[in-house]
Amino acid sequence: MKTWVVYLSGEIHTDWREQIESGAKSLGLPVRFTSPVTDHAASDAAGDHLGEEEKSFWRDHKSSKINAIRTRVAIEEADLAVIRFGDKYKQWNAAFDAGFCAALSKPYITLHDEAIIHPLKEVDAAAQAWATTPAQVVEILNYLIKR
Repeated sequence: MKTWVVYLSGEIHTDWREQIESGAKSLGLPVRFTSPVTDHAASDAAGDHLGEEEKSFWRDHKSSKINAIRTRVAIEEADLAVIRFGDKYKQWNAAFDAGFCAALSKPYITLHDEAIIHPLKEVDAAAQAWATTPAQVVEILNYLIKR
């Protein structure tokens, strides 16, 4: 049986990734999950070893380019992506990941509450599914893999 690779992108302040991973494991689904660096401080410091910067723009620029290597490789290697948008912070990086998936014709599922349907209408329009709970994502994975 094929092992599916699922990239988990987006919001880092809740346990949605763990819920999906444990749900897939409890069903015995052959899935390997990948994700961006979810430690905010570590992600922000990804380029610090390249030298200090006077302006935060250049620090962010270097770190984002290094993080983009991981993101690009992970999305390209994934069979599909799950892109989570939380309601507390703006996840511009998640929107970018969705656009990258769309450009690659990589299927993705959005995961967010109804309260933010309107600002995500274009992102949702290109998605293959929209879920409101991690359990729904697990149900989709179960269907895709076992049916």
